[in-house]
Amino acid sequence: MQTFNTNEMTQQFDNFFMAPVRAYMTLSIDYSEKMLNAQLDANKSYVDTGIAQMRQLMSVKDASGLRSYMEGQQKVAKELAERVKGDADKVVALQQDFLQKGQKLTEDNVKQAQAAASKMSKTA
Repeated sequence: MQTFNTNEMTQQFDNFFMAPVRAYMTLSIDYSEKMLNAQLDANKSYVDTGIAQMRQLMSVKDASGLRSYMEGQQKVAKELAERVKGDADKVVALQQDFLQKGQKLTEDNVKQAQAAASKMSKTA
């Protein structure tokens, strides 16, 4: 009767299947965390700007105050446009980083599988 080395089989299973899954899941979780934090930061900024604008509008008491408020809206609109562009650039950078790291993981796993297959074919 032939005995099987279950430790070796378990190690091979871990190396070929579970290790790549863990690496990809780690990458995915890190990406999700960064993306969520970017969204939270952006939302907080937009809410803070909106609240500040409402407070400023509430302090308008006369025509000159209204004119001053309306003139300030151009500055606010420009700042918001810059913030939106910056937030979009941040999201694009996060996505590109995720894709590059995912592609590298895939390439590394393919190389490892090819090396193992080559090693197994030599021993067979």
